[in-house]
Amino acid sequence: MELQNTVKEALNALYHHPDDAVRMQADRWLQDFQHTIDAWQVADNLLHDATSNLETLIFCSQTLRSKVQRDVEELPSEAVRGLQDSLNTLLKKFHKGPPKVRTQISIAVAALAVHISAEDWGGGGIVNWLRDEMNSHPEFVPGFLELLTVLPEEVFNYKIAARPERRRQFEKELTSQMEVALSTLTACLHINELKEQVLEAFASWLRLKHRIPGSVLASHPLVLTALSSLHSEILSEASVNVISELIHYSAAGSSGGATVNMPLIQVIVPQIMSLKAHLTDSSKDEEDVKAIARLFADMGDSYVELIATGSDESMLIVHALLEVASHPEYDIASMTFNFWHSLQVILTKRDSYISFGNEASAEAERSRRLQVFRSAYESLVSLVSFRVQYPQDYQDLSLEDLKEFKHTRYDLACCSSSTLTESVMLIAVADVLIDAASVLGGDATLKILYIKFVEGVACCGNKHNEWRPAEAALFCIRAISTYVSVVEAEVMPQVMALLPKLPQQPQLLQTVCLTIGAYSKWFDAASSDPSILASVLSILTSGMSTSEDTAAAAALAFRHICDDCRKKLCGYLDGLYNVYRTAVNGEGSLKVSAEDSLHLVEALSMVITELPQVDAKKALEMLCLPVVTPLQEIINQGPEILQKKHPRDLTVHIDRFAYIFRYVNHPEAVADAIQRLWPIFKAIFDIRAWDMRTMESLCRACKYAVRTSKRFMGITIGAILEEIQGLYQQHQQPCFLYLSSEVIKIFGSDPSCASYLHNLIEALFKRTTCLLTSIEEFTSRPDVADDCFLLASRCIRYCPQLFIPSSVFPSLVDCSMIGITVQHRRRILICKG
Repeated sequence: MELQNTVKEALNALYHHPDDAVRMQADRWLQDFQHTIDAWQVADNLLHDATSNLETLIFCSQTLRSKVQRDVEELPSEAVRGLQDSLNTLLKKFHKGPPKVRTQISIAVAALAVHISAEDWGGGGIVNWLRDEMNSHPEFVPGFLELLTVLPEEVFNYKIAARPERRRQFEKELTSQMEVALSTLTACLHINELKEQVLEAFASWLRLKHRIPGSVLASHPLVLTALSSLHSEILSEASVNVISELIHYSAAGSSGGATVNMPLIQVIVPQIMSLKAHLTDSSKDEEDVKAIARLFADMGDSYVELIATGSDESMLIVHALLEVASHPEYDIASMTFNFWHSLQVILTKRDSYISFGNEASAEAERSRRLQVFRSAYESLVSLVSFRVQYPQDYQDLSLEDLKEFKHTRYDLACCSSSTLTESVMLIAVADVLIDAASVLGGDATLKILYIKFVEGVACCGNKHNEWRPAEAALFCIRAISTYVSVVEAEVMPQVMALLPKLPQQPQLLQTVCLTIGAYSKWFDAASSDPSILASVLSILTSGMSTSEDTAAAAALAFRHICDDCRKKLCGYLDGLYNVYRTAVNGEGSLKVSAEDSLHLVEALSMVITELPQVDAKKALEMLCLPVVTPLQEIINQGPEILQKKHPRDLTVHIDRFAYIFRYVNHPEAVADAIQRLWPIFKAIFDIRAWDMRTMESLCRACKYAVRTSKRFMGITIGAILEEIQGLYQQHQQPCFLYLSSEVIKIFGSDPSCASYLHNLIEALFKRTTCLLTSIEEFTSRPDVADDCFLLASRCIRYCPQLFIPSSVFPSLVDCSMIGITVQHRRRILICKG
């Protein structure tokens, strides 16, 4: 009794005490109490206590439910029977509510049924027991109906701590009692006020793998009731749930698929199709329209293979789905997006036509179907393209709303964002356009979008200077870029001719820049007019000067253009270099961030790659000049200043060298450059060896220099190896080991480097094996362990003649045996080796 009073006091404090600290303390105490064995009896007593208030009833019903789900095994077997009787009494006591309490008690009874055998319910299982109870006590039917609803749901509730074998047995028990459950629900249909609850229970039972023939369900009273409820003045949510489950069931392979369940499908489809007019009925409640749209979307998703045949009947469904896609509310229209994708896959994949025998027949059927659905996908392009338009009040959008808008435009294929809605990947507008382009062809889709773009450009010139329609159309054109032919000569020249005429509005300019980048291959293949590239570069330069977002887009597009049009751009090198130098030096009005400037470094590097060797060497010197100058200035200020500099002040420049050495594919020129730069690199190595971030950046630059230059490195490679093996003795930076593994990979088999490499192997492994003498040291130095065994595996592969006879090899094997218990791929490899 004392503990019961304590629970009541804690609940009163939790809900009513003015002090936050007291409420938090009460909450913690109550949570701890729920995990005690005393919670069984206290919760049960308070639920039976007529004086308990609503807060107490809700808490105790939740407590009892969670205890039954996870802690039944802590009760003695004789107590379980008493618990079963008590729960049955409570289910009757709360048959009229409160609803939250009744639900928790129902779930507790269902969870108990998972734990105990069918014999404990009188031999016939819980469903037969429930039927008998409802016949004997009709006044308690509402409470029993809720139990009948949650029973099949508990089959899939893994919060219940039941053994797998018992869970499977429970599912079989319920499935075997399916007819009893449905007949019990059918008997309750005459109680009008319970009809909604009966249908919800029916929907719940349909989720079981019941294997009831479609021909039986087609005429079942519960199905007919659900179908008739679709036409009631107030749409029944439960009836929608039932029809949705029936759609899924009728198409599921486990039930025999659509062919076997055709009698059921033939009953369902006409009833849903009769609701089409409601989609455009402005007097209809939005939630009702959403429910109807959901049925059409479910029908499309489930019957897509039937629809893909292109029959007259299936096209009626397609036209209805276009109605859904045209709805002004994005949440409703987007319900169809998955269907359009699935249909596109079936129409375009050749595997879909294997049943047609020879290749000629299959191709003829494929062409026929693509032609049948052509007009539908053309309409779809027009319907969805406006949805990517910036809202009128976009400047006032919160960060969350802006993020949601971007999700509408993009999905994983277009950017790094993704979202899940009801466990299904949101397929956004960009993907729908790609689906359409897959069916129609990129060039045909482009023509539709070009009309929208021209209309948008006209809006830019009106008195409101409305830029949003043009930006939306251009975004769509960009989305299908990979599907447009690189030699398309009818529409693309006109699109590109319009770009310089657009206003310099930031969001529009950002999309212009990204579109230019997306069509970089088209510029290379289709453009023979040098003025077009000059115009494009001018637009990108404007983008770099407008805002940080436009600058980021322009820098990315600049890289794409230089990559794909590198040969044509060799004649523009001076102009490209001026843009690069201004951005890297932070001069003028350019707003390119340090991170985005790496796109420009990569861009110029790829163009220089196309130059002859003599010209490339001079161009590389010019490319390095804006990068080396600030580093040289820091070093000239003396070791003390270099020591105190923030890592970012150094790595921002060193990372640019890494990009240069990586993308300038002129081995001799890069080797000459690294030789000239080595004094600067050595100064940073010597003074900043303690700084992991700077060392990683510097080793990365050296790595790419080694990869590109290979055997042209000459004496510089010896200087690098001597430097890092000396520094590693005092500063055990993992990147020193990684850089060494790259050197071994390139020079391991070169006899002229044998002396350097032998000394390197001895020095690095001798020091590393002293660092990794216990499992704790492996755990505390994971990066050292990783790079040590990467280096070892490369030594075994590329210079075993130096590594295996070395004095450090036995020590390394011993080290491997210490670390073998630590889950790590590299150590497993070396132990196998």
